[in-house]
Amino acid sequence: MTSVRGRVSRLPLRIRLVAGFSLATLVVLLAAGTFVYWRVEYALDRGLDSELAQASRTIDPLIGADGTVTNRSAAAATGVAWQVLAPDGTVLDDGGPAGASAMVSPRQLTRVGSTARTYNVGGFLPIGPEPYRLRVTRSAAFPEHYLVVGVRRDHRDEALRELLLQLTVAGLGALLVTAFVGERLARAALRPVEQYRRRAAAIAAGSADLRLDVPPQRDDEITRLGHTFNDMLSSLKESLERERQFVSDASHELRTPVTLLTSRVQFALRRPRTQADHERILSELRVDLDRLARLTDQLLEVGRVDAGIGSGSSDMAAVIGKAISQRRLADPARTGDIMVTLPTQPLPVGIADYELDRILTNLLDNAAKHGAPPFQVTTDEPLPGWARMTVADSGTGMSPDLLATATQRFARADEARSRPGTGLGLSLVEALVNQTAGELRLCYNGRHSSHGRPAPVECLHGPEMTVTVLLPTVHARSKG
Repeated sequence: MTSVRGRVSRLPLRIRLVAGFSLATLVVLLAAGTFVYWRVEYALDRGLDSELAQASRTIDPLIGADGTVTNRSAAAATGVAWQVLAPDGTVLDDGGPAGASAMVSPRQLTRVGSTARTYNVGGFLPIGPEPYRLRVTRSAAFPEHYLVVGVRRDHRDEALRELLLQLTVAGLGALLVTAFVGERLARAALRPVEQYRRRAAAIAAGSADLRLDVPPQRDDEITRLGHTFNDMLSSLKESLERERQFVSDASHELRTPVTLLTSRVQFALRRPRTQADHERILSELRVDLDRLARLTDQLLEVGRVDAGIGSGSSDMAAVIGKAISQRRLADPARTGDIMVTLPTQPLPVGIADYELDRILTNLLDNAAKHGAPPFQVTTDEPLPGWARMTVADSGTGMSPDLLATATQRFARADEARSRPGTGLGLSLVEALVNQTAGELRLCYNGRHSSHGRPAPVECLHGPEMTVTVLLPTVHARSKG
């Protein structure tokens, strides 16, 4: 059985569809043909049975005690073959076309009770020499005698054989027509699939800009598959472009510290040096290695966020309050640089507390490196279903060109390249915000740059550099 299924599964899909369609049609035709044949046979047999019942009622009163018929002319007037049999099958009297041999066997006689039994003798297929339909009853006056009356079935059998032939021919014709129509329909239905396969093969061969030709006026399973496939190709292309850009940017950014490390090592090996010189050089190398380690950690974190890893929920107000307290404890000298405004009610958002802490930390680190204190951190609920966090500083802000590209990986202003940093902070913040279906806004001097899902919240206007993070609350996300 398993081998048969394996062989069938290796057949082309079109052949399997046509075979299944034809098999289902064959079952329906057989059921319909059987029902029609049974109804016609029943109607024909009912007519013969009526004739036999009338003959039995005429002949039965004529049977004597010795099993002979007292009025043979009346029995002959019925036009049927008749016999009177003893329980052992001996013919006591007969008339009509019936001969001296019993038309039924003793075993069949034993099956006759108080009601009549009907038997068909003589072959239907192949055609027998004397096809009869018989009715066997016990004599009403002498129950030890059996009356057998029968009529020939020639016309009845001929009609049924003709019906069977016509049903067979019509069924085979219908099966051939349905198989042909099914094959045409399957071919037409699978033609777009074959076109999609060829186009997909061309795309796999390197033609990444190709897309499936989906008819715009149709909306069925195949066209929806084509639209889904095209959307998937577009997403894959965008993902591939992002990965290529990431690898290119990472290679460019890593080249500088690696080159610097190589140069320092080569310079240290040019001549013999004292222990103090080696310690100084090792201290410089350690600084460069620390920068390289931080850059690698940030690259790994960006990759983790891009992969969609991380989920959970947290209270924005509680997380921000805790993060600011820890930051002040870590650097008491700069406690007054950060001013915080927090709501009294919780703000539940669909992001893990450590990820929200990472967003705030990156924004404050970015403001400390490229802006100027005081730093204003505000958290509120501008609209039902949305939580807002803003980080503003009093620095020189960003140029209009940088506002639009600041969230790109390794994007930095020319004057900021001499300051510490990797250009990955805002990129990581954008990835975390997008992961939560929120919006990141960069605003300075009346200019705004939006990244992520637009939120129905107005931008905050002010002269200072402001970064706004808008996240849907947990309740709003569950409704969506």
